[in-house]
Amino acid sequence: MAESGSDITPEQAKQNGIVIVPMHVSFGGETRDDGAFPTTEMFDFYKKHRELPRTSGCTPHDFEAVFERLDREYPDASILYLAYSASTTCSMQSALIAGEGRERFVAIDTKSVAAGQAAVVLTTARYLREHPEATLEEAAAFVNGLIGKIRMGFIPGDLDYLRAGGRVSNAAYLGAKILGLHPLIEIQDGKLLSTKKYRGSMGRVVRQMAKEFPAAQELDPSALWLIYGVGLSDEVKHEVEAILHDQGYQNLSWVETGCVIAAHSGPGSFGIVGFAK
Repeated sequence: MAESGSDITPEQAKQNGIVIVPMHVSFGGETRDDGAFPTTEMFDFYKKHRELPRTSGCTPHDFEAVFERLDREYPDASILYLAYSASTTCSMQSALIAGEGRERFVAIDTKSVAAGQAAVVLTTARYLREHPEATLEEAAAFVNGLIGKIRMGFIPGDLDYLRAGGRVSNAAYLGAKILGLHPLIEIQDGKLLSTKKYRGSMGRVVRQMAKEFPAAQELDPSALWLIYGVGLSDEVKHEVEAILHDQGYQNLSWVETGCVIAAHSGPGSFGIVGFAK
C-alpha cells in the first residue's frame, strides 16, 4: 500500500498488487483526489490565477475506506504500507490512526517522495514476487534495507512554484532568475534539501545532472528511475538516455510527476532516482 504521491501508475499498481490511497490537491475552491485529473489542469489554473495549488496528505478516513475494502475482498491479507516521507506529510500518522489495533499491518516510512517512494515500493513488489513465501516481517526487513540506499535528486522546472509556496525568498528567486540558476533538490533522511545550484538553460542543466548525479551518488547500474514533468522536451529526454547509456545504465524507467510533487516543482522538471551500490 502506498499513497498516490508515489506516482505509481494504475497499471503498475494492478500488476504488482499495490493499493493506492489518494492524497489531495486544492485549488479553485475545490479539493480533489490526486491522480484524478492531469497536472496540466493544475498548471493552467496557476498560470491564469497565480494561485498555488495546495497539497495535503491522506486522512484517516481515506485509510479506513481502503482497510474496509481490503477486509471484504482479502480478509486474510497482510498489509505492508510503505509511506510517503513522514517529514513532509501527515499520511503516515493518518494510517497509524486508522490502523490502530489491526493485526497483520505494518507501516514503514520510506523517507522518500514521488518516484523515490515508487522505487522502494516497486522493488519490494518484485522481491515479494520472487519470494512468495516471505513473511510480513521478512518483507519489512527487506524494505528497511532499501531505505538507507535510496537516492533522489530533482531540478524544478519553474521556480515560480517554489517562490509561491514560500520555499525560496523573493530575493533568492530574482537572483536565480537573473543568473540562470537552478537548484538541485535532494531527499535526505526524509527531507527535501537544496544541495547544489546549476547554471544555464534547463536543457543544459538536465544534461549536466545526468552526467554527474549517478556517479556522485554511486548508483547501482541495474536500474534508474527518471523523473519528468509535463513540458520537458522529448529531445532532452533522448539526450539524457544517451548520456546514461554511455555510463552503463541500461534499465531506465521514466516517471511523470503527479500533482503532489508537481505543485512544488512546476512543469518541465527533471530528476533521477536510484539505489546506492
